[in-house]
Amino acid sequence: MNRIQESRTTFLRSWLFWTAGFLALPLAGFAGSAVVGRVDGPLAALAGGAIAGLIIGAGQTHTSSHRLQALKWIPATAIGMSAGLFLGAVAVNYRTSLTDLALMGAINGLVLGSAQALALPRRAHRRWVWAAAMPALWALGWTVTTLFMIQVGQQFIVFGASGALVVTAIAGLLLQVLIPVGSAMKQRRGPAAAATA
Repeated sequence: MNRIQESRTTFLRSWLFWTAGFLALPLAGFAGSAVVGRVDGPLAALAGGAIAGLIIGAGQTHTSSHRLQALKWIPATAIGMSAGLFLGAVAVNYRTSLTDLALMGAINGLVLGSAQALALPRRAHRRWVWAAAMPALWALGWTVTTLFMIQVGQQFIVFGASGALVVTAIAGLLLQVLIPVGSAMKQRRGPAAAATA
């Protein structure tokens, strides 16, 4: 197998693994809802967002092929999700029409994406692209979930599995652009190679 084929195989494997992590989003929403119930007030948004953010951050770290650092990514995701959900839900007055959820998602994504962009490793190229993409992706996630006739009127914390799959798959492509999976392997081999030299 030549280097180009090996690189493509490595990318595809890491992207599929990341995409399989979409399950963290509905699980995070379920866990948050089990604790706080509906997102119908400020405290529910803040606490539910924090709980969901911890689970989403852990899931993304686990499926990132060693490209994200848990000690930075998980707290950034929890804080960004909590503040983002709070601001987004308040902005739409907790309403759940397609337009309201898309706007809430965009606001949530803006705050979450900004927090996560700061937590990306130093080697990440153009980290601002992550922050800029998340508002559109989170709005898309809520739009897809709503169009799939999920009962969004129940004021969920996170969009459903259909939206999560779309958002995670696209975010995985973006992560590959910002932090190619090969660069993470080189970074990990670097200190070991230096130690043996």
